[in-house]
Amino acid sequence: MKDFIPSRRSLLAAAPFLALAGAVRAQDSREIPYRFGETPEEAERIAFDAHEELMDLPDLHMHGNEKIAMLAYPGMTVLDLIGPQYMFASMMGASVQVVSADKALAPIVSDTKVALVPDVHFDDCPEELDILFVPGGTSGTVAAMRDPATMEFLKDRAPKAKLVTAVCTGSLILGQAGLLDGKRATCHWAARHLLPEFGATAVNARVVEDGDLITGGGVTAGIDFGLSILARLRGEGYAKVVQLQAEYAPAPPFDSGTPEAAGPAVTEPMQGMFASFLHSVRETARSR
Repeated sequence: MKDFIPSRRSLLAAAPFLALAGAVRAQDSREIPYRFGETPEEAERIAFDAHEELMDLPDLHMHGNEKIAMLAYPGMTVLDLIGPQYMFASMMGASVQVVSADKALAPIVSDTKVALVPDVHFDDCPEELDILFVPGGTSGTVAAMRDPATMEFLKDRAPKAKLVTAVCTGSLILGQAGLLDGKRATCHWAARHLLPEFGATAVNARVVEDGDLITGGGVTAGIDFGLSILARLRGEGYAKVVQLQAEYAPAPPFDSGTPEAAGPAVTEPMQGMFASFLHSVRETARSR
């Protein structure tokens, strides 16, 4: 790894990422060593030196060539995908593609009306993947579970993928494809009790790893999930640098992010709001 000497052009392009090395070095100090440079040449030298410092961090593998496919479908929860996508795209050298069932590759509209433009159709997705990823949602998730093309795609790619992964109710889609049998898994709290319908053992955790299966809890858990995968593939040092780059230091204004913390007055009516979705999931699971 230390033999790697980047070209000046590639180093400058990566400078915002590489310049974090000094801040990581100073993690026990209150003073952040900002370094800018008075000239382009000095800035380039600082970026080069930062790269060398970064390469010396323990358990950090800078470069790779991972192939990552992220399923997208109408009505998905966009943050389920965007949190992990940010983490995956931070892996230098990795190829991250959004995959769609639509051959025309039309924009995919999420449940909050944010649209994503997919990269490839199922047929053009690499056969062998390092990561196969599935996001969740509600009605869109049920539609994906009932879509033969989506099920066929997952059943074909999963056995050849190094990691099969999902966030939120995306785990239910994996379950419908028969990919949770005998596995420990998690998903959004409102649907976690349905995981046994798919042969899985439900675990109340933010991120659950069971061999080559990695699942995350609801929505925002995708960020923790992504960092866990970064640490697994590129080392803990790499994940820490990306976490700093993202300034991921959660400090929510309220402690109500789990049913236990929110309490019954909030949780019980919220749970009731998912009744139609949960009924559809159960009926879909039993039709397998």
